[in-house]
Amino acid sequence: MNYLSTLNADIFKWSGMALIVLGLFVATWSLLADPKSMVRRYWVRYLAHLDRKLRSMFIWTPAKYIAWAQIAAVFVVLLGAVSIELPLWYVWLGLIAASPYYYIERMRRKRVEMIEEQLDGFLVGLANALKSIPSISSAFISVQPILRAPLSDEVGLAIKEMRVGSTLEQSLLNMASRVGSRQLDAALSAIVIGRQIGGNLPNILETTANTLREMARLEGVVKTKTAEGKAQMWVMAAFPFLMIVALDQVSEGYFAPLEASVIGYIIAFFAGAFWLASLLVARKVLSVDI
Repeated sequence: MNYLSTLNADIFKWSGMALIVLGLFVATWSLLADPKSMVRRYWVRYLAHLDRKLRSMFIWTPAKYIAWAQIAAVFVVLLGAVSIELPLWYVWLGLIAASPYYYIERMRRKRVEMIEEQLDGFLVGLANALKSIPSISSAFISVQPILRAPLSDEVGLAIKEMRVGSTLEQSLLNMASRVGSRQLDAALSAIVIGRQIGGNLPNILETTANTLREMARLEGVVKTKTAEGKAQMWVMAAFPFLMIVALDQVSEGYFAPLEASVIGYIIAFFAGAFWLASLLVARKVLSVDI
């Protein structure tokens, strides 16, 4: 009898959870399918934003696949929260919502770094091509086969834009706006300005390549010098919490006097404020922009 009661309770429990999940799915689907709903408008904007990010990196995966995977993960987390009492389920929901954006942004930054590493060779190759090819557009096209991805993809798209009617300047401006790199902006600006004002363009490009190479070297030196300081900053940020735990373990109730009066709370508040201010100042000092 007890076995049947337990079995019936389990059946009702899982049936109820299945109905809840089905109801949430139907409600979500109806909101997304209604073109006039606010959820639908935000859904379309989110997909368009993801599509722009992915297309700018020549990734052709439809954004709707990522968004639907997020919704499926949300349903799984909610089901786990109801069925097995998943701890910190709201944290998982936040991670599901933010992870695609930060992962795509990390991919974009890594791609920009790879493009910046290739700028030196690109400008030198373009300068050498201009020594034998008088047309900068033809020299630009001749350099593309010797480049590596991802810079070759950007140059290839600029060449396609020129073939369908865009000028070289407009294609380069579009390329700069897609990538969003200051070093690439400087390199492309040297090409555009050198073409407009005339002069020895190969020499201008070689000088620009040397300048970018020196800037990259200095940036590497600065990163190396500030890496130790950043590590120390994070150690100092975690040190107070480690000390609190250690002292409380050695002498239980060590910090209890701080909770016994208003003065204790004031002291704790100012200590936390000074701790936060020190981290902000250290972060500002270590954020060197060259």
